[in-house]
Amino acid sequence: MLTPARKVPNLDLPLTNGTRFELAKQSPEAFTMLVFYRGKHCPMCKNYLEELGGRLDDFVERGVNVFAVSMDEHDRAMVVDSEWDTHNLPLAYEMNEETARTWGLYISSGREGSDEPERFSEPGLFLIRPDMTLFFAQKQSAPFTRPPLGQLLDGIDLIKEKNYPARGDLT
Repeated sequence: MLTPARKVPNLDLPLTNGTRFELAKQSPEAFTMLVFYRGKHCPMCKNYLEELGGRLDDFVERGVNVFAVSMDEHDRAMVVDSEWDTHNLPLAYEMNEETARTWGLYISSGREGSDEPERFSEPGLFLIRPDMTLFFAQKQSAPFTRPPLGQLLDGIDLIKEKNYPARGDLT
């Protein structure tokens, strides 16, 4: 289990723009925000990522590098890139199940007759400090009720203004 104020594992994944995302090479002013999503099959993920993409500048202005991450394979990730209105939100893909489990994400199996892949991770959202320590973690076992982006932005403002510490570090 990942613990606030402790190091998180590195992630090294391809991005739909043809480059790579490597968490250890990020150097944000405040945080790297990882938004793990279920994949191309999920309409709730589509809505959330489109809203997030539309508010990307709000996060960047606060010193936050934002990336969306899924277990989708290349072809499915490219559909998300081309058909969803995620603006300039970087989309990482091909995360394997072992890595998803390392991050503590719930894993689901695809339902027969659906567009779901055989295995996929459920949503999660993590704020990671530039030193690769976990500040905030939120994980879900279903696609409903994501962290409201306005509240998250307000929280980031408070963290920066008050030098608010990571909580839950005694876990």
